[in-house]
Amino acid sequence: MGLFDDFGQFLELRLEEFLRDNPHLELMVLEEKLRDQEEETLKLMTDLKVKEKALQDEILAIAQEIQLWHVRIEKAKAKGRVDLAEPAEVREADLLREGNQKWGQLEMLKERFQQTQELQKKVEQRRKEVQRKVTEAQVNRTGNQVGAGSTSNWSKNPTYMNSSGGKDPLDQQFNRWEAEEELEQLKRNLGK
Repeated sequence: MGLFDDFGQFLELRLEEFLRDNPHLELMVLEEKLRDQEEETLKLMTDLKVKEKALQDEILAIAQEIQLWHVRIEKAKAKGRVDLAEPAEVREADLLREGNQKWGQLEMLKERFQQTQELQKKVEQRRKEVQRKVTEAQVNRTGNQVGAGSTSNWSKNPTYMNSSGGKDPLDQQFNRWEAEEELEQLKRNLGK
């Protein structure tokens, strides 16, 4: 077992190093997790809507039954049939209690749906933020930065290019560091 644990730990460390060296990939993993979470919240919302509809149908059926028993009670009382009126009143009271319980369940279900909907919106917003960061990281990685088309002397100054005409290593380090900082901020935001 120790060999497998050591190997697993080694792979985990290598993966962490790799993701640290390639922050855009870590962002892509985070984006995928958020996408999965968003899909799960949408599925949960659909399930809650189905349950809500079922509860509404049950409440409607109970209300119709209460109405039926109420008419029967009135009819039995009008005919002097106390032997029928009293048990019918008990039945009506039981149905009212059941209806109230179902109504309470429906209200809790609606509240849960609203909370899930708010969560889904937050997850969607964070996923879009991460998606934007992924796009930025990919653009930065390929060297096609947003400011690359500007007429700034800074970006055209050959002093800040390496000998093969590539991007300034210091600039690349800052881009990597800034992407890591944004990623850490997103993780902190998700943890809230």
